[in-house]
Amino acid sequence: MVAIKNAVALVTGGQRGLGKAIAEALLERGAAKVYVTARKPAPDADPRVHPVPLDVTDQDAVSALAGQARDVNVVVNNAGVLLPAPLLKADMADVLATFDTNVFGALRVARAFAPILAANGGGALADLHSVLSWGAGAAAYGASKAALWSITNSLRIELAPQGTQVVGVHLGFADTDMVAAITAPKVSPAEVAAAVLDGLENGDSEVLVDDYTRRMKAALAGPVEGLTVSI
Repeated sequence: MVAIKNAVALVTGGQRGLGKAIAEALLERGAAKVYVTARKPAPDADPRVHPVPLDVTDQDAVSALAGQARDVNVVVNNAGVLLPAPLLKADMADVLATFDTNVFGALRVARAFAPILAANGGGALADLHSVLSWGAGAAAYGASKAALWSITNSLRIELAPQGTQVVGVHLGFADTDMVAAITAPKVSPAEVAAAVLDGLENGDSEVLVDDYTRRMKAALAGPVEGLTVSI
């Protein structure tokens, strides 16, 4: 488990949607500093918030940020893209871009910050997945989240010797701009943020934010036909 009070955190994609809610919740619970990333970050009036530019698909940019933010002990991999289209009809460039951001981008960040977390006592890494990690029918986005789930589970083993807590966060649809066009029940970003931080402080390995996600996780034991979702 990790203490949020006085923590120094990094939240990728931290100036909008879930990332912004998580950054705000970190500060409310007493974090000393939060780096928030965006491709084109906006200034923030709160001196505890440090907006920094980052494209997670750019290894040089990730490495540069790691060189700058060496005081971090909590990393939240939140940055992601949703480019919905059936796998057989999607532009392959969009499929590749989805994986480059949602999977390899998160892995780049984890690899760059693992030694920093170790140097700062272990800390924690939280990866934002989705109920679509387990749901068929979500095309490249769901496939990318499934891949990230697998990566997170492997990172948990690899980072355990240095004392780093690794948390996988799964949720249904949150009320953000990314899924504004989807007509489905949605949880508030604040609810998601609270669940993420509760998981970090409780020492959890996995956080299932809502009932929909818990039902889908349980369905993994059944036939694959029970895993169909639509977006």
